[in-house]
Amino acid sequence: MKTDQDRILALAGIFQTAYLTDQIAHNGIADASAMDASIYSLFQIDAESVSAVYGGAENIRIGLQKLDQEMESINLQGSEIARYVLTLMHLEQKLSKNPAMLKQIADAISLATERLDHFPMLHSNIIALLADVYASTISTLHPRIMVNGEPAHLQNTDNANKIRTLLLAGIRSAMLWRQCGGSRIKLLINRKKTISQAQELLKKLQHKVQKTEAV
Repeated sequence: MKTDQDRILALAGIFQTAYLTDQIAHNGIADASAMDASIYSLFQIDAESVSAVYGGAENIRIGLQKLDQEMESINLQGSEIARYVLTLMHLEQKLSKNPAMLKQIADAISLATERLDHFPMLHSNIIALLADVYASTISTLHPRIMVNGEPAHLQNTDNANKIRTLLLAGIRSAMLWRQCGGSRIKLLINRKKTISQAQELLKKLQHKVQKTEAV
């Protein structure tokens, strides 16, 4: 699970959650299928591959696109999305050294998994449970992620819960990325290579789509 493609997919997973967070904060809505894939990753404990964590590489396309677009300025932290990504990476490192907090999150995800027998994954009941565990764990670590957006959207309870759940999914992707050999230092040093790899993977996914449509 430590190929270049694995690392790129996991990294794209972080970018996807950051982008969706930004979309909800500013617009009150976000791509439903991308949200589904990101939150789905929280429940994949023993996935056979990195792509399987998201239900297939095609489900992380938005993350790959944002990775490609944002990497040019990530070291400058010039965008909200880049700031969220870097902070998620930093918080995940802190979380990895806190076994009690990891267990608390694992227990909550286990409970949410049981509720999937009765509710769809994006049901407000599931989202609220995951948002609550984010608030009681990750949100207590520093630096806290300060989400900027329209006050009307941020003050909406459902939107706030979706944002917290997406950030929890971002932590999941950051953990996966680190397990695949990713690090912030390597990311900045190998920025051009990372962009190239993301673009290549996007081309492969587009080619796959075109072949499917042709059939």
